[in-house]
Order: sequence, then C-alpha cells, then structure tokens
Amino acid sequence: MASQIVQYVLVRKDLLTSLNWPLGALIAQACHACTASIHLFYEDKNTQEYLKELDSMHKVVLEVPDEDVLKKLAVKLEQDNIDHKLWIEQPENIATCLVLKPYPKNEVQNYFKKYKLFSGK
Repeated sequence: MASQIVQYVLVRKDLLTSLNWPLGALIAQACHACTASIHLFYEDKNTQEYLKELDSMHKVVLEVPDEDVLKKLAVKLEQDNIDHKLWIEQPENIATCLVLKPYPKNEVQNYFKKYKLFSGK
C-alpha cells in the first residue's frame, strides 16, 4: 500500500508567544508558504496526486521554537534534496514558516519527529 501524501507545514511559535503576532497573521504566513510551495512544485507527480483529491488533502502543521531552528531545518532539507519553500516575510525579511511540497509521508516524516503539532496557545 502506498504511503499517504502529506504536506508538512512548520511555523515559528515565537512569533505568537514572544513577538506577539496575531494568530491570523501567523496563519496567513502558512497560507502564503503553502500556496508558494504548490506553485513552485506544481508539475511534480506527488503534487499532482495530492491535488487530485481536493477534499482529502492532508497537512501536518508543526511548531518550531524560533527562526534559527527554522533556518537550520531548511539547510538540512536542502542538503538532502527535499523540496520546500522557506517563507520570508517582507519587508521584515524574516523567515516565518517552511512548507514542503507534498511527499509520501514515509519519505519525509523522520525529519519532523522531534517537532510537536502547532498549538495556538
């Protein structure tokens, strides 16, 4: 049986807790990054498979503590040729979230085992 295709979304928790961003602004960052990722990797076979069932898309939204952790994860993913989009908010020029293109879960889940599900609290 084929592994479920998922899209991983990693959001900086400190934007909400330490920097006092509104939750809606943080959600917008994730939406921007998801849209950009789908656009960048639209022709990819996993992306096409993911989009076939619009009502059954599966995302996993995780939290990372801060920008440094997010950027280090982006470097590791780049080194391992894992396609993703690191969203850089402008004009602030800060990394706010990272989104993978859709992948079979079993191919990428090990990168994210140490992160917990995002909580708006």
